[in-house]
Amino acid sequence: MEDSVQTSSKSNPAEQEKMVLSSDEMIEKSLGRFGWMEFMQCILVALAMFFDAQQSFITIYTDDYPTWHCTNLTTCSTSSDICKLPKSSWSWNGPSSKTIISQWGLECSSNFITGLPQSSFFIGCLLGSFLLASLADTSLGRKNMLILSCLSMSITSTTIIFSTNVWIYSALKFLIGFWRSSIGTCVLVLLTEKVSTEWRFTVGIVEYFCFTLGYMSLPGIAYVNRNSSWKTLYVWTSIPAIVYSIIAYIFVTESPRWLLMQGREQEAMTMLKGVSSAENGANNLNASLPKEPAKQKASVFQLYSSIAELFGKSWALKRMVAVMVLGLGIGMVYFGMPLAVGNLGFNIYLAVVFNALMEIPSCIATYFLENYKRRPSILAFSIGSGVCCVMCVVISNGLKGVKVGLAMASFFSACTAYNVFLIYIIELFPTCVRNTTTSLVRQAIVFGCIFSPFLISAGRKNDLFSYGVFGIVIITCSSFTLVFLPETKGIALCDTMDQQEKKETSMCEMGNKVNL
Repeated sequence: MEDSVQTSSKSNPAEQEKMVLSSDEMIEKSLGRFGWMEFMQCILVALAMFFDAQQSFITIYTDDYPTWHCTNLTTCSTSSDICKLPKSSWSWNGPSSKTIISQWGLECSSNFITGLPQSSFFIGCLLGSFLLASLADTSLGRKNMLILSCLSMSITSTTIIFSTNVWIYSALKFLIGFWRSSIGTCVLVLLTEKVSTEWRFTVGIVEYFCFTLGYMSLPGIAYVNRNSSWKTLYVWTSIPAIVYSIIAYIFVTESPRWLLMQGREQEAMTMLKGVSSAENGANNLNASLPKEPAKQKASVFQLYSSIAELFGKSWALKRMVAVMVLGLGIGMVYFGMPLAVGNLGFNIYLAVVFNALMEIPSCIATYFLENYKRRPSILAFSIGSGVCCVMCVVISNGLKGVKVGLAMASFFSACTAYNVFLIYIIELFPTCVRNTTTSLVRQAIVFGCIFSPFLISAGRKNDLFSYGVFGIVIITCSSFTLVFLPETKGIALCDTMDQQEKKETSMCEMGNKVNL
């Protein structure tokens, strides 16, 4: 039986290629409709990024180094080193429970201790991306993985208020990062797989906009609770996320592309309204789909089969390494700059608002970049961000306004590069490994972020260790990796590795003919 199938596939390569192309065209046609129901699905899925942003940047306030004042002017002055003063000669501005620094007496602790919680968060993201990456491609699917991650992150965030020291707090931050790791990936993949090529960039921007709103909500929540404990912030951000997880579980639908890859054609047909509503449309789509063997109960090794499939192709492995290096550079600035706002010596509430506002023009810029090539766009904004970071080191602290402006410009450029980069990843790999590859790239992004809290802590004394390193890394990573990656603008998504390989081979051949 197996031999006959192989013989048939070899003897009819033209028919097989025609079938693959027909499948792509039929799926694209059925996903072309984008009405109010599709829009509401898009918003509901993207809302997960609102809560993801809150947990990603909440330490800007909960782990901040609070201001203090002298209570004994004979032994204390505002220029004194707080670590050399007796405890009775100074006091915190506001309650001692305002941040973990003031509550647990960490004001004189090393950079390692003060940076440990946020670094633990990123380490959790790194490990979670690796362990959870392919589950959304195999057994759980995009929707279930998204709900599980968001709900688990929110519950852990609620329990963190019972921490009694920095070590327990860091351990729970690790778990929050672990569960949060797959949210961004699942949202982006689920959104882009439920629409056609025409709407792919638009729904990607909706995700970024929801992330921006979550980031922008933090200054407001923190300001309202500025005289309360840091624990209040976790309660305010985790309870709504739990409610959202329940609502999303009820109303969010699964990716039709993933359903088809799992052999669940009937479920997919009900979602592909553009095809199933047409006469004999469902039958035509069924006939055009590549036939998969019957699904067996997944073993532990089969759950991670997409990783093996990815690394089984030399072109995919090389591409994977290149985008991971690129992600490391962009991610270090994208997550590092917001966390470093406390080093600017500016009002921390306004600084975060200004930084978050940069996400809005970034989303607008990303929308207009839809018709431009991906590689030049990423390169230009990455280098621009790096140059602004380096300029922050050169500018003296006396020109505080200029320094804040450069930091905002750097973050805007990094945001735009990051937004286009995430769309670029989706287009580089087929459905069967798309969630896995996006998760692996996010691992690289998070790997760079692990060092950011320590660099930011050291940067309180010398900007070279924070802004200087950020600028050098993003310029270096973007300059040396984009050369080895292909352009993907306007290319329809593929479902299998073979489809992706055939499509790119045919495009290369067409390019060579044009050059001749």
